[in-house]
Amino acid sequence: MNLAPRHTQMLDLVRAQGPQSIEALAERFGVTLQTVRRDVQRLAEAGLLSRFHGGVRLPGSTTENIAYRQRQAMQSEAKNGIARAIARRVPNGCSLILNIGTTVEAVARELLHHRGLRVITNNLHVAALMSANPDCEVIVAGGQVRASDQGIVGEATVDFMRQFKVDIGLIGISGIEADGTLRDFDYREVKVARTIIEQSREVWLAADHSKFNRPAMVELAHVNDIDVLFTDAAPPAPFDDLLAQGHVECVVAAEQGDSH
Repeated sequence: MNLAPRHTQMLDLVRAQGPQSIEALAERFGVTLQTVRRDVQRLAEAGLLSRFHGGVRLPGSTTENIAYRQRQAMQSEAKNGIARAIARRVPNGCSLILNIGTTVEAVARELLHHRGLRVITNNLHVAALMSANPDCEVIVAGGQVRASDQGIVGEATVDFMRQFKVDIGLIGISGIEADGTLRDFDYREVKVARTIIEQSREVWLAADHSKFNRPAMVELAHVNDIDVLFTDAAPPAPFDDLLAQGHVECVVAAEQGDSH
């Protein structure tokens, strides 16, 4: 779903401050209780919030990600904007590793007219998309195919990735916590992503604004380990300072272009 600004602000508030009552949300956003209940109903149906008596909280826990089809539909306009910004920065004739994630898949769609790319991926969706580009060599990692999203994970995938040294490693992430740690849900996916970071001359992270302050169980890396962050809105505090301290370039994909 594409969220209205108030829906996005509600999600950001719950992520930042925890569970909220319906009354508090109505007062915060200057709308009626009925309007808030409609908003909450829509967000709950999309799997973005969970309702309890008199209020809302984040769904699930730090141990389980939102289902793939829901993630695919969430923030689709933001992801497409991020993907276009990344594609503009990818030079023809370079080597890349593209890992698992719906934003990374959006990037693959934007690379269909690039020339001379060599793409290594542990994402069967990316492999299928990129194989439509006749001027792109696609190399698919071996390993266990995760049924939920067609990602390839496991020790065999880690060993496979260690064979390469690429110009750009592009990774997605489930959450960035306030201490600067990059987090995900599946330790097998995390081990592959760590290897991608090690085997890349530059590390690019694609993360829309909903990933800030989103908890997940497994630590992947720290923002200091990436070179460029591509996102769709200026990172809130304390992430702006963390990025500056880590000398991480931040590219904010805007409607009419990119700002830094």
